[in-house]
Amino acid sequence: MTIPIGKSRKEISLVLCGAAGQGVQTVEELLIRAIRHIGYSVFASREYMSRVRGGNNSTEIRISPWPIRAFVDRIDIAVPLSLGVRDNILRRISKETVVICDQEDLGGEIEKFRGSILNVNINEVAREIGGKVFSNFIAAGVILGLIGGGMESAKAFCDEKFSGKKEKLAEQNKVALERGYVIGRSYIGDDSILLPPDQAIRSAQRVVMSGTEAVSLGALSAGCSFVTAYPMSPATGVLTFMAQKAKEMEIIVEQAEDEIAAINMAIGASYSGARSMVTTSGGGFDLMCEGVSLAGVMETPVVIHLAQRPGPATGMATRTEQGDLNVALYGGHGEFPRAVLAPASLEEAFRLSSKAFYLADTYQIPVILMTDQYFLNTYYDMAMPDVKGTLVPPAIVEANDNYRRYEITHDGISPRAVPGYGNGLVGADSHEHDEIGHVYEDFDLRERMVQKRLRKIESMQKDIEEPLLIGPEDFRTLIIGWGSSFHIIEETLEFIGRSDTVLMHFQQIYPLPQNIGMKLEQAQKIIVIEGNKTGQFARLLTQHTGRMIDYVLPYYSGLQFSVEQLTRDLDSCLNGEVL
Repeated sequence: MTIPIGKSRKEISLVLCGAAGQGVQTVEELLIRAIRHIGYSVFASREYMSRVRGGNNSTEIRISPWPIRAFVDRIDIAVPLSLGVRDNILRRISKETVVICDQEDLGGEIEKFRGSILNVNINEVAREIGGKVFSNFIAAGVILGLIGGGMESAKAFCDEKFSGKKEKLAEQNKVALERGYVIGRSYIGDDSILLPPDQAIRSAQRVVMSGTEAVSLGALSAGCSFVTAYPMSPATGVLTFMAQKAKEMEIIVEQAEDEIAAINMAIGASYSGARSMVTTSGGGFDLMCEGVSLAGVMETPVVIHLAQRPGPATGMATRTEQGDLNVALYGGHGEFPRAVLAPASLEEAFRLSSKAFYLADTYQIPVILMTDQYFLNTYYDMAMPDVKGTLVPPAIVEANDNYRRYEITHDGISPRAVPGYGNGLVGADSHEHDEIGHVYEDFDLRERMVQKRLRKIESMQKDIEEPLLIGPEDFRTLIIGWGSSFHIIEETLEFIGRSDTVLMHFQQIYPLPQNIGMKLEQAQKIIVIEGNKTGQFARLLTQHTGRMIDYVLPYYSGLQFSVEQLTRDLDSCLNGEVL
């Protein structure tokens, strides 16, 4: 018997789906680890419904001998483990898809699946081992059998995952893997559905990391010592990760009673010398805005991780969007400097999470690090991050008797001290104040203090993140993106293969580089790609440069747009068709 997918492919796109609580994420973790252990490059992205049990969750895993980084619609192998597969998954299953399933699980729903049905007696094998609960590990074994390896790592995963639990459970799961592996090999023989992994990727020191882990580890490498939040998806993963590492890293992690308390605790900790971060989503950031303004007038550093999801209000709690840019730019009353960063990749998330603390400490401002659900729930293998390169030196001085906390300087940056370090008074106030920190309603002083704080925007230019530029220097069409869409746009442009088109991708949203207007002028046509309806970043570019944007490609369904979807839309734009 053979599997109708062919052998020695350059890449496989696999989608696992099952009911919440059925262990889809556990199988995802096992497969990523085992496949990477063989030497392949992996990319994974999760989708889950806003339920504890029930509904249907899924994960896409792309496997290739070479690095891959982007979400695609194409499904080469689908493994449905239960009824209720979502419509957005069914629409992606084509006649070329191989559906590996036990028809007992799907019943009449099997008619919804196009493609080749490979009926595997998963449930019968599971009952022989001990029950239906082992069906997910049997399915994982089938996949590893088709690839031809990874069992050693998969079994080690079982030992670690179920350590401290019943030893019998770990052994039963290993038996399930073995039984599934034999089934997979029976379809492929001594071959593999994939080409052998690239030797350089196989031998490199690489680590599989998620967006959540990249943001968290980057913050820790910068010396983050205080984390507080009120749980709100998709930002909760950072809070959870930090709580798990709190003892080992000797940091304080606090789940506050609400977002107002969280931001104010972080500001208070920063005033006392901690490096503070809060992690939240759009609705939580709304509640924090008065605290953001407080950090602005106190000139107290704080890093705010803003993990976006669709709004307004509760919106779609477990879906993705880039809809919170305006609130990140303008949230908080009054005029004060801030920085807004949006990493393009997991590697950059590690680096920019660290840089956020550098900017916050150096310029004594709130720094907003923007991610989204798609980005945080993305996994792939990457080179080991350079921790030494992200260390942030202290920016605190000793307060002498003549110390002035808000001393007016040419660059707007006053010397920052903390209480107890030196004899001087370290003033802090939410009112307008003089250089020492005393409250005065003096209108001339007010103007001087506003000007002093806003001079930091100009001062930040020396630390600005220039946009990534991918493509020829001599271009006519400029494609612009920001944040998490980078790898999807990059792969799309590689597929389209236009020699007159370049990608300019922004990771610093505010302040923008001063020379950005000159760069835009070179383009005959500008297309901005955004995960929101109103083209929030396109409007910001026009506001700062005066250059009108020719096309905005907006995506706001709550689902991450794919390489295929963007290819169709971008090709239409490049050919002058109106969408």
